[in-house]
Amino acid sequence: MIFVFPRPFIGYLVFTLLFLFSCKENQNQQQEISHKYTNALAEETSPYLLQHAHNPVNWRPWSQEALKDAEKENKLVLVSIGYSSCHWCHVMERETFEDEAVAKIMNENFINIKVDREERPDVDQVYMTALQLISGNGGWPLNVITLPNGKPLYGGTYHTKEQWTKVLTKISDLYKNDPKKAAEYSDMVAAGIADANLIEPAEDTGSLTEETVKASVKNWKPNWDLKEGGDKGTQKFMIPTNLSFLLDYALLTGDDSVREHVKNTLDKMALGGIYDHLGGGFYRYSTDAYWKVPHFEKMLYDNAQLLSLYAKAYQIFKNPEYKAIVFETIDFLDREMKNTAGGYFAALNADSEGEEGKFYVWQEEELKSVLGNDFELFASYYNIKSKAIWEEGKYILHKPLHDSTFIANNSIGQNMLNASKKVWHDKLLKARDERIRPSTDDKIITSWNALLINGFVAVYETFGKSEHLDKAKSIFEFIRAKSYEDGTLVHTYKRGSRQKEGFLEDYAFLTDASLQLYSATMDTKYLNFAQKLAQKSETLFFDTTSGMYRYNDGDELIAKIIKTDDGVLPSPNAVMAHNLFRLGHIEYKTDYTEKAQRMLSAMVPMISEHPPSYSKWNALLLNTAYPYYEIAVVGKNAEPLLKDLHQNYVPNTLVVGSTSESDLPLFEDRYFEDGTFIYVCKNTTCKLPVETVKKALEQVGNF
Repeated sequence: MIFVFPRPFIGYLVFTLLFLFSCKENQNQQQEISHKYTNALAEETSPYLLQHAHNPVNWRPWSQEALKDAEKENKLVLVSIGYSSCHWCHVMERETFEDEAVAKIMNENFINIKVDREERPDVDQVYMTALQLISGNGGWPLNVITLPNGKPLYGGTYHTKEQWTKVLTKISDLYKNDPKKAAEYSDMVAAGIADANLIEPAEDTGSLTEETVKASVKNWKPNWDLKEGGDKGTQKFMIPTNLSFLLDYALLTGDDSVREHVKNTLDKMALGGIYDHLGGGFYRYSTDAYWKVPHFEKMLYDNAQLLSLYAKAYQIFKNPEYKAIVFETIDFLDREMKNTAGGYFAALNADSEGEEGKFYVWQEEELKSVLGNDFELFASYYNIKSKAIWEEGKYILHKPLHDSTFIANNSIGQNMLNASKKVWHDKLLKARDERIRPSTDDKIITSWNALLINGFVAVYETFGKSEHLDKAKSIFEFIRAKSYEDGTLVHTYKRGSRQKEGFLEDYAFLTDASLQLYSATMDTKYLNFAQKLAQKSETLFFDTTSGMYRYNDGDELIAKIIKTDDGVLPSPNAVMAHNLFRLGHIEYKTDYTEKAQRMLSAMVPMISEHPPSYSKWNALLLNTAYPYYEIAVVGKNAEPLLKDLHQNYVPNTLVVGSTSESDLPLFEDRYFEDGTFIYVCKNTTCKLPVETVKKALEQVGNF
């Protein structure tokens, strides 16, 4: 089982401004408060690394130079990996890494490296695989001890000071007293990491059938929590990729049981404490099986994907509560996570004042004081009852009932409830804003911002407000300006950062986002950019042995990473395969679609055996096994027709348009000055052109 620990943040680096008006050269200088210790992390920009800049441990950032120094000095390497909002990372820092006696052992016997997993997900991937091989579980902080060549000897997560001291002593003694045994063990672990990333290529695409995808879902169904939604378990992760696939599957197959499970899950998430009912936005995951008690950090990647999911779900279910969640989440993102220049920050921490959730939870007396006579109805709506207390008299706001049921039970109208909620929220947000806020991890991560582009495009296509398309365009331009240079992407941007690495997920997700922008806008600059990124991905990452794409460029790590499974992010290889599939249909390039199908075929065994971890592949299997339609709108009046098409969600369709002549296959010889026409095609065979969206959708249904 993988344990993913919660994540707060201890503020660190305190600065003071000294204005010396008698001395001009010292005016407006910012001077750092004196620290007993300062290590090499003080020169970094990552909030997580800066949190450790004044530990007595001689931390260094990840680099090949650090590993070379380990070889020169014949020292073991200690790689400690975490992120700024990781609760147990901060606990271990306070208890262990700030301890001078522990630091002495570490400094004398190890080269000590700190890694922000959000800056270097490739390093995290390699050593998380090692930890899972060594101990059978994983989580953060991830602490790995390796030989000077980077091959792991030991892996663990959180340790108390006493546990950590014993580990350091034991592993150091092993290396000094029996280096041969240490080398043999580390070789074995390194070989296991390589094997875990081994993919057998497939040429036969005969298994890409409806039966395969149906069997996969059938294998998954026994693991569903039909009462509370999601998969069974004591913790609940939202995993938008899973729910999006299942929604499309339900629509294509007519499987009402799948449809109801997805709707129930979406409803439970929307009602639960995993959603911030005051400020909008979702927390990272639920620590219980009821979506009630979250770990309170808010991640950009979750909220970006959930925008897409709830916008899509609104098109299908027309539930006004889904619409409210979409717009409240956008308000939250713009208010609390947006860089003024256009990108969005990575995360908000769970803790403030050293306490998890303190910014978000309420005591009953606080609520009564703020709300006054409004408290009783509020308490009924948000379940402020003694049996719903979280801990020590604290309440997490959640809704036991849908609005329609609550209205019926309380004999009030929807308008009255909406007005009451606005009063409650305004009062409580004002009170909450007076608290000490959780800190922000202000890195701007390319792949996560690409997911948000998709979210805003989905919201635009669903609700038709141009402001949301403008937000998507703004993020795109920000990435182009700040994280793209000479044809290459960087994974994270922050002013002053020296990070240069770009990873497959950045290229794959931004290619996907560019294609979504092209579909929504008809602007070929997005298509051209997607084509460039796809070609660059081929150059940087394609692995001829597996037929997949490596996670990173280069071979500085102990094993190559072929990331094929979904987690909280979709598999970058699956997204690449989707990109090739769509580009193949846009450009009529059969080599692209065939390559996507070969990649998909290699994953069929995993799709069948572990469906919850391979939904992005299963979504591509839907595109392949079921009819896939190309809908092209061509003519001067294409824009309103395209907009109307997008507001009628149909799975397995590519929707594109052009207001001018084009040599793209879908538009070639189809432009006429005196009319705008919609062409519905399947496998390069097209129906007669029609002039209305209604007729085009009828053609899709009758193809």
